[in-house]
Amino acid sequence: MKVVEDHVEVTETEASSGVKGHNVRYVLAFSLIAAVVILSLIWIVPALLQP
Repeated sequence: MKVVEDHVEVTETEASSGVKGHNVRYVLAFSLIAAVVILSLIWIVPALLQP
């Protein structure tokens, strides 16, 4: 990072200083599938147990 006149200039790497990757898509996919399965079980099991 360097100061030029009245503003600061940063490189592309410095500007995107967040962490990329770390298998976020897998966590999101697993959470979505788990939520669908759990909510489906909550709906289906009582329906099957009704006389």
